[in-house]
Amino acid sequence: MGNCFSDVKGGQQAVGGGAQLVVGGAGGDGTAAAGTGHNDAVDYFFRAKGEVALFTPIELSLSASKLCDRDYISKSDPMAVVYMKRRDGKLEELGRTEVIMNNLDPTWIQKINVTYQFEIVQTLVFRVYDVDTEYHKVPVKMLKLENQDFLGEASCVVSEIVTKRDWSLTLNLHSRDRHSSRNLGTLTVRAEETVASKNAVEITFRCSDLVNKDLFSKSDPFLRISRAVETGGSIPICKTEVVNNNLNPTWKPLCLTMRQFVSKETRLLIECFDFNSSGNHLLIGKLQKSVAELENLYQSRAGAKIIAPSSGFRHHEKVLRSELFVERFVEKQLYSFLDYISSGFELSFMVAVDFTASNGNPRSPDSLHYIDPLGRLNAYQQAIMEVGEVIQFYDSDRRFPAWGFGGRAHNGSVSHCFNLNGSLPEVEGVEGIMAAYTSALHNVTLAGPTLFGQVINKAADIAGHSLSCHQAKYYILLIITDGVVSDLQETINSVVRASDLPLSILIVGVGGADFKSMEVLDADSGRRLESSTGRIATRDIVQFVPMREVHGGEISVVQALLEELPSQFLSYVRSRDMKPLNVL
Repeated sequence: MGNCFSDVKGGQQAVGGGAQLVVGGAGGDGTAAAGTGHNDAVDYFFRAKGEVALFTPIELSLSASKLCDRDYISKSDPMAVVYMKRRDGKLEELGRTEVIMNNLDPTWIQKINVTYQFEIVQTLVFRVYDVDTEYHKVPVKMLKLENQDFLGEASCVVSEIVTKRDWSLTLNLHSRDRHSSRNLGTLTVRAEETVASKNAVEITFRCSDLVNKDLFSKSDPFLRISRAVETGGSIPICKTEVVNNNLNPTWKPLCLTMRQFVSKETRLLIECFDFNSSGNHLLIGKLQKSVAELENLYQSRAGAKIIAPSSGFRHHEKVLRSELFVERFVEKQLYSFLDYISSGFELSFMVAVDFTASNGNPRSPDSLHYIDPLGRLNAYQQAIMEVGEVIQFYDSDRRFPAWGFGGRAHNGSVSHCFNLNGSLPEVEGVEGIMAAYTSALHNVTLAGPTLFGQVINKAADIAGHSLSCHQAKYYILLIITDGVVSDLQETINSVVRASDLPLSILIVGVGGADFKSMEVLDADSGRRLESSTGRIATRDIVQFVPMREVHGGEISVVQALLEELPSQFLSYVRSRDMKPLNVL
C-alpha cells in the first residue's frame, strides 16, 4: 500500500514501534491514550474501592475502502476516531488512528483498545475525517475535529465483532443524518484479544545497497512491518521513521512486544518503501522473516536478501542486491505500572497552592479563595478534595509537603514557596491540606506574580535526595493555580532540570482563565521542552488539567489525573533499567 502516516513530521515519523506499546491496558503498559477506557492506575484505584468489573481487553485494527475524496488536487488524508456510547447516550472517545495522507483505501497501524464487557451492550461509533493539510504537523490527539472534513460514520455493538468467526466486520459508512443515499465507502473493523505478556524485543534494522527510486536524489526509505494472521492477509503493526536521501539507512530501534508479534515463530512481512510526500510511496522490496529468524540474523551478522516487487512481466521473484541487517536484537521484560506499585514502589505526593492576587480578595464572594460560611467549597477546596481523594490513595503514609506561592507574609516579603502549615512542612491527609489552606488564608496576603520555579525546584530537591539515598520512591507535585505562569521560561528551565528525577508535575487550573499557554509545559505536542541553555528535557513530566473540563463532564476526575502518570512513571524506571522490587 505504501501509505503515508502523518502526525508530527508530515508522515515521516515512526508509528507503533515504541516502548510505550507494552503490557496491559489501553496503552499496553498499563497506560492509556487520551480517552481510552482502560488505564492500570484507574483500574487499580477502583478495584481497591471494591468496584470491579469483569472485562477482556481487545484491540481493534481499522481499514477503509472507497472513501470520498474531499481534496481538489490530491486525495483525502483520512483519520478514524472511535467512540463508545455511554448509558446516557453521550459518546466517549476511545482513541484515534494516525492520519494517512492521500489515500482513499487506508489501512491504519494505530490500534484502538477497547475493554469488552460481556454483560453490557457496548455500542461503538466510528467516524472518519479528512485532515486538512494545515494540521498535518499537529498531533492527532490535539486535532479539533470541527476543523476537519467529515467523511462518514458507522456503528456496531462490540459483540457483533467478536461473534464473527474471523472477528472481522465490514460496515457501510453513512452521513450523520443517514438521509443521504450517497455511497461513502466502507470501514472494516478487525478485533483481537490482547496478549498479556511482558516479553518484548528491541530491534535495530539497517539496509544496504537499496535500489534508488528517485531521479535527482536518493530514496527516502522506511520500513513497514506487518504480521500474518490465521484468516489470511496481514495486519500492519509498526513502521520506522523515514531516513532521507540514503540508500544505506540505519533506523532508530523498534520495540516490538509479544502483543504485536504473538510468538517468535509468527511470520512478519517487512516492506521497504521510498517515501513520497504525495502519499504514493514506491515499494523498493520486501521479505518475510519471523522474530526467531531476525534473531538468527543478528547472531550470525548476516544479511537477508530483499525481493523486488512483483511485475506483470516477471513470473519469478527477483532477488535484489539489497540486504536487510539486524544491528541490534535485545529481549527484554517490560513491566507494567502495577508491577512496580504492587511490589512496594511508593508514590509520594506534594501540593502547592496559588496565593496570587488574581484570585480576588478572599473576603469577596467572587474570589476563588472565598470561604463560604454555609460550607460550600470554593474552586481551590473543590480541587483539593477531588484531587486529594485520588492522590492520597497512592501515598503510603498520606503525609504531604504542602506549600503556597505568590503570597505576602507578615514581614512584608513575597514568598514563592512557603509552608501552608506554618513551621511544619507536612500535613496529614486531605483534611490536613484543607485545614492548612484555610489557616494560610488568614495569615498570608495575596500578592504575586505567579511563579512556579521555586516550588518545582523544592520538589526536585526532595526527589533528588530520595534518588541519592536509593529509595524506591516516585514523586508527584500537584500545583493548583488560577492563572498563567509569569515565569514561563524559568519554569521550563526547572522542568527540564527535573526531567531526570523521579518526579511528575500535575498542574490543575481553576477558574475561567485562558490556560492555552500552559499547554506548552504539557509536552503533548511531541516536542520536548528546551531550557534557555539549549538542554532538552529527557522526558515529558508535566500534565495540565483545567478543572472546568472535569466539572463540565468532558473527562472524569480520576481519568484526568491519572491519564499520563503511568507512562511518565514507566518512562523514568525504564530509562534507569529499574525492575519491580520483587524481581531479582
